[in-house]
Amino acid sequence: MLFFITIFAPWLAPNDPIAVNLADKLQKPSLEYPLGTDHLGRCTLSRILYGARISLGYALLIFMSALSIGLIIGIIAGYKGGWVDQLLMRLGDGLMAIPSLLFVIGFVGIWGAGLKQVVLGLILVQWVYYARVIRGMVLSLKEQNYITAAKISGSSTWTILKNHIIPNVVPSLAVMGTLEMGWAIMNLSSMSFLGLGVQPPTPEWGAMIHEGKSYIRTNPALMLYPGLMIMLVVVTFNLLGESLSERFGVKRR
Repeated sequence: MLFFITIFAPWLAPNDPIAVNLADKLQKPSLEYPLGTDHLGRCTLSRILYGARISLGYALLIFMSALSIGLIIGIIAGYKGGWVDQLLMRLGDGLMAIPSLLFVIGFVGIWGAGLKQVVLGLILVQWVYYARVIRGMVLSLKEQNYITAAKISGSSTWTILKNHIIPNVVPSLAVMGTLEMGWAIMNLSSMSFLGLGVQPPTPEWGAMIHEGKSYIRTNPALMLYPGLMIMLVVVTFNLLGESLSERFGVKRR
């Protein structure tokens, strides 16, 4: 349902999300504006629907990119071991020593505010987590008897990884992914709330909360609606993760 809204937002939105109409500013919900309007007369519902495209779309991009990097590095570190493992894990330790939000803020401070910079910063932070978890699983799997048998039978490294290692880590990755989608959405929204991510007039949930904070006393709905959407999406992904962990028998941290 969430991704349906993301894809079909242009057809579901009742109004132009960036069209300014000061004559209709801070309107109450009506047939024309189902959730009212903001301080610039823009349709709140339309901005929430279009904001889903940013929040969900870029959260998915962060997840897939960080997972791909983490999967490659984690498998190499866990399967090769030795100095390769030490080098890659020390690099990861260096990144993990810095709190993720501070790292992204510093990254944006160097390269400038903007959505692309925030997305890249979050990818650089998150791949380490995937790499360490995947490395641990690979270290355990490569000691199994069937891996030893595959090596003795002359199977290539790629064959062992494709047929024995990767299929056994996929269930855990599916559970991790549901958690990290929520993490990515919250961090994207946090950066936009601070004015470092999505820039006006582009609609995004964190940016909408930032714009609505000046009207928290007179019109709290401007912050309430996007805040509820963030909460709903994060809870949905966490519940999905619970169901996947029970199905695959994967323990979640």
